[in-house]
Formats: sequence, structure tokens, C-alpha cells
Amino acid sequence: MGRVRKALGGPWFGGVLVLAVAAGGFGLYWFQPWKLWQDKTVEEALPQAARTSAPPAAASSPADADDAAAPAPAPGPRTLADGELISHEHTTSGSVKLVRLADGSHVVRLEDLDTSNGPDLRVWLTDARVEEGRAGWHVFDDGEYVSLGRLKGNKGSQNYVVPEEVDLSHYRSVTIWCDRFDVSFGAAELARA
Repeated sequence: MGRVRKALGGPWFGGVLVLAVAAGGFGLYWFQPWKLWQDKTVEEALPQAARTSAPPAAASSPADADDAAAPAPAPGPRTLADGELISHEHTTSGSVKLVRLADGSHVVRLEDLDTSNGPDLRVWLTDARVEEGRAGWHVFDDGEYVSLGRLKGNKGSQNYVVPEEVDLSHYRSVTIWCDRFDVSFGAAELARA
């Protein structure tokens, strides 16, 4: 009995205990398992371009007023491509739209997204073909991709601005990408509208 107490009180036991606590803390930081039970819902409306109107010009006669051109309404958002999310590493559903706004800018819109939460999730626009099953989990970082930022929430409808310099003709899919583990949670092939 005395030998057991001496072994548990020895200097090597303290070192092993410190290493075990450090490894446990690192594992919790790296995997963040509590996120699997935490949902974050984000509901954003599709952005509209700001409408500007010039002050009305003074007409000198009713005939001139009829000839004055009425300002044309600004065109609304237009869907250029869309697709349905499929599951990869985690069950994922919802739809993706590539939208051109009235001001000419572009957004990737996730609608009715439902996936797991996780560490370091990003929204990527990629040139990869979407493959079902395990074969599709790791293909998105093999070619060209553009990170549109951190996933705002694992549920809901959200907008991600596409940088102006991006040539959209090079990209064919969107993935919810876990940057920490280099794996797709889910992805959608974009079909031109």
C-alpha cells in the first residue's frame, strides 16, 4: 500500500497529470465539441440596391410635362445560378443562389440553411464539381476557391458578398467548408439560371 501512495505522489505522476490536462484542454479548443449542440440562426433579407432620385425638373407647360421621361425603376436582384445543398461530413440542407444586385454587385445567398455548427466554418465559392458521399468531402481545396467569409450561422438565410474582382465564370459550386479540418460539411452545384 505504501508503494502505491509513493508512486502516485512521485514527480513523474505530476508530470503525466499536467500533460493529460494540457492535452485535454488542447483537444477541447481544437474540436470544440460543444458547438455540435449550439445552433446559431441568422435571417437576412436579400440586399436591395439603394435607389436615388433626382429632384423633379420644373415643366414650363403641361405638354412639356408629358414629354419628360419618367425615371425608370431600378432593376431588382436577378438570380444567375442556383443549386441545392447536399450533405457531406455533416447533414446539410438548403439552397444556394448566386444573385446579381441592381447595382451590379454579386452575393451568394444561402436560403433555409440547416447544418451542424463547427469550428472555423467558411463559405467558399469553388471551381470543383460537387460529388456525393465521402468522395466529395475533400475536393474543394484542390483547385480554385474564394472564401466569402465565416459562416454567419448554421441555420437560416444569409448573404455573402462576392468580391468585385472575382470572375464568376470560373466557379461552379458553393461549399460550407470547415477550414480547421479541411472538410466540406455540405455543398451545392450551381446551375446557371
